[in-house]
Amino acid sequence: MLLEPGVIGQVMAGEIGGEKIGQDLLLMLALVLLTPLSMAFLTLILKGSVNRWANIVAAVAVMVFELVVLIDDLAQPQPYAYAILFGLVKVVVLALIIWYAWKSKQKA
Repeated sequence: MLLEPGVIGQVMAGEIGGEKIGQDLLLMLALVLLTPLSMAFLTLILKGSVNRWANIVAAVAVMVFELVVLIDDLAQPQPYAYAILFGLVKVVVLALIIWYAWKSKQKA
């Protein structure tokens, strides 16, 4: 994360975590950042089961990404407590989104 020492310098040098910053990495990050915004918008325009399934699919996809990041953070020799907290909160909130979307009644 950008709050960790040295990360901004890496980004300025064109890499992050030893990986070169390229179009593929930027596209992946854009998709991850745009997913919650898209979920909020789709909730307003979609109806019933389509909305529920869109939220479930999007939340599961983001949760998989966040779990990979959280596991990577935990594998560090000295993990940052803030990163673990953020990761756990994101996973819990995504699980709640999935749970409520799954349990909500279908509307026409």
